[in-house]
Amino acid sequence: MVLLDKEIEQLKHTVPTRDLSAELLPEVRASLPVQFPELSDAVERSDHVVNEANGVVVRVHRPVGLEGVVPCVYSIHGGGYIRGTYDMDDAKFDRWCPTYGIVGVSVEYRLAPETPYPGPLEDCYTGLKWTYDNAAEIGIDPDKIGITGVSAGGGLCAALALLARDRAEVPLQFQLLDCPMLDDRQITPSSQDEDLVIWNKASNAFGWQSYLGDLYGTDNVPYTAAAARAEDLSGLPEAYVCVGGADGFRDENIIYAMRLYGAGVPTELHVYPGAPHGVGLFPQTAIAHRYATDREHWLRRQLERLGSS
Repeated sequence: MVLLDKEIEQLKHTVPTRDLSAELLPEVRASLPVQFPELSDAVERSDHVVNEANGVVVRVHRPVGLEGVVPCVYSIHGGGYIRGTYDMDDAKFDRWCPTYGIVGVSVEYRLAPETPYPGPLEDCYTGLKWTYDNAAEIGIDPDKIGITGVSAGGGLCAALALLARDRAEVPLQFQLLDCPMLDDRQITPSSQDEDLVIWNKASNAFGWQSYLGDLYGTDNVPYTAAAARAEDLSGLPEAYVCVGGADGFRDENIIYAMRLYGAGVPTELHVYPGAPHGVGLFPQTAIAHRYATDREHWLRRQLERLGSS
């Protein structure tokens, strides 16, 4: 049984939990459970096509008046591998870029099931490689790039760190994994809970089935499709993993963080009792505020380590 934070228990009806399916997919894509606030004029935004054939675009966010070469945070939006848009990162970078003196880059990757693995991951890598190759043009230090992602974006982020390590073309300085979707096997106790809110057991199965296609349910799933399957986590950049205690991803996130640390990767793990998946959908609650504050404190420390902020 899931024990929710008291404030969120009172508010959970405002963000209904649904069993996602192929039939519901067009509807849920049209009604993302996020607000797109009005953006400030403190950040300049420009879109760049990085793969015309596949329609892959990145958006570069740079503070107005910021001079010189600065660190970059490369972000991957969430959405269960099946929905979402890079517009979801606009508000975050509208705040982060001026606050931390960075350039943000968000990627519009193709979605499953129309484009299953490895398409979305390769889109993310293409955007990352473009960012690295065009560092001078967008005013970033190519040796000061960190990556981040939420939920499925966190899963893609973890896989991207593995892929970047293996290909050895783009050096990464950190990975910020926010409630990452890591394990297609769904074998942990938290993933099997029947009372999950926001992102439940049925929706999680549908997301993985959509992303993996014919690989789903087999032993042939590559570790770059589901990072929890990676046997070797050595050589990865510093990591931050945060997850709610009432999130179905709780156990797989804790295990992954422990394994990162065991592989010699400096890793910080935060688990928030009573917080569900998508705790940020309840920004007025104390636990959502603490969740976001801890995450940004770590990001600030990373940027200070790289010589920014």
